[in-house]
Amino acid sequence: MAKGSIGVTTTNIFPVIKQFLYSDHEIFLRELISNAVDAIQKLKTLANNNAFNGKTDDLKVTVKVDKDAKTLTVSDNGIGMTADEIDKYINQIAFSGAEEFLNKYKDNASAIIGHFGLGFYSAFMVSDKVEIHTLSYKDGAKGVCWTCDGSPEYEMTDCDKKERGTDIILHITDDDKEYLEQSRISTLLHKYCRFMPVPIVFGKKQEWNKEHNKWEDTDNDNVINDVEPLWTKKPADLKDDDYLKFYHALYPGQEDPLFWIHLNVDYPFTLTGILYFPKIKTNLDIRKDRIQLYCNQVFVTDSVEGVVPEFMMLLQGVIDSPDIPLNVSRSYLQADRNVKKISTYITKKVAERLEEISSKDAENFEKKWRDIKIFIKYGMLSDEKFCDRAMKFALLENISGKYYKLDDYKKLIEANQTDKDGNLIYLYATDKEGQYSFIKAAADKGYDVLMMDGELDTPFMSMLEQKNEKSRFVRIDADVLDNLVKKEDAKQPELTDEQKNIASTLFKSQIPALDKCEFYVTYASLNPNDQPVIITQSEYMRRMKEMAKFQPGMNFYGDMPTAYNLTLNTNHPVVKKVIDDAESALTGELKPIEQQLHDTSSKIKAIRDLNKDNKGIPDDKKPELEKEEKTASELRDKQQAIITKYASGQDTVKQLIDIALLGNGLLKGEALSKFLKRSVDMLK
Repeated sequence: MAKGSIGVTTTNIFPVIKQFLYSDHEIFLRELISNAVDAIQKLKTLANNNAFNGKTDDLKVTVKVDKDAKTLTVSDNGIGMTADEIDKYINQIAFSGAEEFLNKYKDNASAIIGHFGLGFYSAFMVSDKVEIHTLSYKDGAKGVCWTCDGSPEYEMTDCDKKERGTDIILHITDDDKEYLEQSRISTLLHKYCRFMPVPIVFGKKQEWNKEHNKWEDTDNDNVINDVEPLWTKKPADLKDDDYLKFYHALYPGQEDPLFWIHLNVDYPFTLTGILYFPKIKTNLDIRKDRIQLYCNQVFVTDSVEGVVPEFMMLLQGVIDSPDIPLNVSRSYLQADRNVKKISTYITKKVAERLEEISSKDAENFEKKWRDIKIFIKYGMLSDEKFCDRAMKFALLENISGKYYKLDDYKKLIEANQTDKDGNLIYLYATDKEGQYSFIKAAADKGYDVLMMDGELDTPFMSMLEQKNEKSRFVRIDADVLDNLVKKEDAKQPELTDEQKNIASTLFKSQIPALDKCEFYVTYASLNPNDQPVIITQSEYMRRMKEMAKFQPGMNFYGDMPTAYNLTLNTNHPVVKKVIDDAESALTGELKPIEQQLHDTSSKIKAIRDLNKDNKGIPDDKKPELEKEEKTASELRDKQQAIITKYASGQDTVKQLIDIALLGNGLLKGEALSKFLKRSVDMLK
């Protein structure tokens, strides 16, 4: 029997292991099974190099739980260890058995995934004593037993182990009794070991015994893993049904994916995997557990932010690469040039696959566009290289449901939708029914209108404007149509200042109060057959408010009231009559006030003109200026009061306003009820 202290540089490494080395205690099972798989892989490598001539047809890892003895055992029939190797690889944990082995068999050892060392010591996170019973594959080797109770002290003795391989026996602590439950171990094996390259046995397969009315063990091992998962096979050997079955095994209960990409590269790094495009819901659902990362079929993590770009978190599937550097616990990715290369490669392959589908099967790509457009647009917004590639296959959909690639749509509209300044105007709608009248007006002029009703469409349009000079996206209700695609300078309405003043107060005073909304009355000389009153919203301000949802720094715009333009069509006969009637009815009252206001304004101007060379208004004139300005304000208030009183009795004005509000979905509640009653009354 030998006793000694484990070769560590600290007084006691075990508290460090328990508290800091691993983020999650359950990782211990993966580490121990990974080491067992290593031992078997090493034996296979030796056999392939004729350094081992024994049997290799029943290699496996076995996991057993003994609840009564409070032990969990991980056994393998791999390479085993001698006493000297235990001393080197277990007692002197600064060394790595895998490093030495890789150097010796570097041409054939690509499947080795871990090593005894710190991974083995993860067992002490859940154990108050750990035993190793091992027998080396080497001729004449003797069985060795090693025991440690969690302190740096250990005991090592010869033991009568008959079969080659290693048993790791964990005496589970009272605080970690969960790892003595069959269901808990089964869950962990499914999570971490379901695709390991060596059979993992956990108990026996069960069959239902009708006579005894219960499940009973059979004589067959219960192998919990698939040693040749789909991503390890050649795409040429697989059918669509194989990919679908694998997808549903990974994500039970989900709809079929739209399509998938099979990754397979061996230079300049090794990478395999399958990425699926699921049906993405209307909300931008970015989860960090969709893609699983493996290292030679050993589950590492489902937090793959460093390996794939953020926008690809919308995908699902697996990535397997031995070239991704992990820290000692294998749980965290380390910043590394290879990781960036892999991320770039995956982005490239995804873009190539999408371009291939859009070219070879355009009809199918168009059918799936609404399900994948969030992914593609998010990628274009967040990844410059992906964006450059996606410009070739990204689609635009018009209100008729037709799809166009970006360049094709540009050719479609450039003849008819280029304004007088050479800007190409992309008209779009967000609500086909709610904006019907605006869409129809555009169609009557031969304009095409896009449907942009997605969550990312606002920043997507801004990005396209930056990519394409002299291109502007404008919502169909951002202004009167003649101003959206200006073919010539707009005709000025033939209204006097007095008429504009009357019309402005006349209409603005009768607009129902809407929460966080402001209205500005404007004028346009439109076709007499166009709508008499049109409500529009500035493209710039609306887009800034929408962008504020995505960019916290723009909260200023999000908090601002929504501004609308209420545009009067001064050529419409009803609007003309309303303004003419108001002018006739109010001239008698307003004329004297207008004359007084004119005289007062002249006095104010004369005083302000005394401010020569910006030296300020003389002190003796300031009281007079304040008096005249107060008089002017009172006259304007009196003027507006007269017009507002008159307007309150004009049902036609209210009706015109409410019809415009109704067309924009802004007429609600009490205002809508009044409109309906007024409409009925006007029919009597």
